[in-house]
Amino acid sequence: MKDSLDHYKNIDKSTHLLFSENNTFKVFHFNNLSSNSELLKHQLTNNYIQLYFCNNHQCKVAFNIEHCAIDLTSNNSSMVYFKDEQMNVLFNLPPEAELIVILISLEYFHSLFSIDGTVIFNYNSLKGENPIIEPKEINGNIKLILSQLTTSQKNETLRPIFIKGKIYELLSYYFSKPSENENESCPYVATEETMSKIKHAKQLILIDMNNPPSLPELAKEVGLNIKKLKTEFKEIYGVPVFTFLLNYKMEIAKKLLLEQQLNVNEIALHLGYSTSSHFIAAFKRKYKTTPKQFTKL
Repeated sequence: MKDSLDHYKNIDKSTHLLFSENNTFKVFHFNNLSSNSELLKHQLTNNYIQLYFCNNHQCKVAFNIEHCAIDLTSNNSSMVYFKDEQMNVLFNLPPEAELIVILISLEYFHSLFSIDGTVIFNYNSLKGENPIIEPKEINGNIKLILSQLTTSQKNETLRPIFIKGKIYELLSYYFSKPSENENESCPYVATEETMSKIKHAKQLILIDMNNPPSLPELAKEVGLNIKKLKTEFKEIYGVPVFTFLLNYKMEIAKKLLLEQQLNVNEIALHLGYSTSSHFIAAFKRKYKTTPKQFTKL
């Protein structure tokens, strides 16, 4: 069994782990920015309620063996539970795939849904022996929260508090009844049509990240006026359009630096910088360290 999983790479926690707190939950974010599929694995050593959210493209998640797997497509999720306390979770992520994983300890999950001993959610099926694999489509409220989870905050020191609050918010939507979960109940949540246009705008700037369209060109292409494009993009992704693009480039830079296949000059050229000094300055503004120093951390 071990030999058959040798082609799966153990998760680099510093890259993929967004949040971790003992005895509560962990949050992972996978975003394959490369041109090749990524095979990753994570070993569980406790009972978890496992929530998987596919943000983009498609993903495969397997449990201990490759053929015991679930397939997730864009905008779909799955809740998974096995009684096994120890198992390998295997991730198969094709290019452009984006996956968010929330692992909630079973005990903590039970405590979330009871107040002063009164159960507010029927979790009997999660208490015992039977495995659970329950697919669910992601609605507009959850899509918005997932986007906010993966967006850099101005105050990174407070980011763990932000993420923890967002997870509670996400769980309240995920386990609410469909009638309680409609977008129309909240006028501040973007409609599905608007979200589709904003997602299209994001794809357009990423496809041609070294020569992206201007805001007027982008607004015209997706069918929104400039003000609405700017407002809704920031609402959904947490930052303005070109800040999002910069953050995306910097994430690619980090990945390339860790792989150590390209030097700083080559990475700068790959990301569309006219000189390596411009790239180094941008990287240092973002991460408070130079690319060279980053590789030694």
